[in-house]
Amino acid sequence: MKSYFIQDEILFTGEQLSSFWAYQNYDILGDNIVAFIGPCQVEEKYIIQVDHFKKKTQIKSERMLHFLVEHFDLDLEKAILRQKLLVDIVKDKLNHRLKGDVLQRWGDDLFDTEFKLTVSATVRTSVSTKIHLGINISSKNTPVKTKGLDDYGIDPNDISQAVMDQYRLDMRLISQKLYKTRRIQ
Repeated sequence: MKSYFIQDEILFTGEQLSSFWAYQNYDILGDNIVAFIGPCQVEEKYIIQVDHFKKKTQIKSERMLHFLVEHFDLDLEKAILRQKLLVDIVKDKLNHRLKGDVLQRWGDDLFDTEFKLTVSATVRTSVSTKIHLGINISSKNTPVKTKGLDDYGIDPNDISQAVMDQYRLDMRLISQKLYKTRRIQ
């Protein structure tokens, strides 16, 4: 699994959920996790969850740290479990820096009491599954009550590398466990 922090600021619209986005734009082929910073304004056609689509929910933020994960398998249930693992990794890394159990995972997102920190989605493409996890950096001008990394004094560059490293490690350890587990007859 490859990882890469993209230095360019990118507006996340949802278009990045298409297959091979990291390869087409950054020559990253195969399973990967990439991160970048930029605003979020998800276009209606890329709103994945049916209930959000029906309600015409606005998904936007002035500035976020975005993680995009692509695995070249088509198991959506496995992708949803990987999404929860990614959110838990972010929670652990942030809570460690906050020196306590400040953040909680509710479903696919992180909260500090009633303040939402993240947006998250999982989708199956024709050749892969993709995960998007965005963490607010700014909490200004969001459609719901939010907090962001700026509110906690956390550097998005530092947290991005820690999260990508842990995700890659966990994927490697899962693969190793598959290789080392024998079948019972």
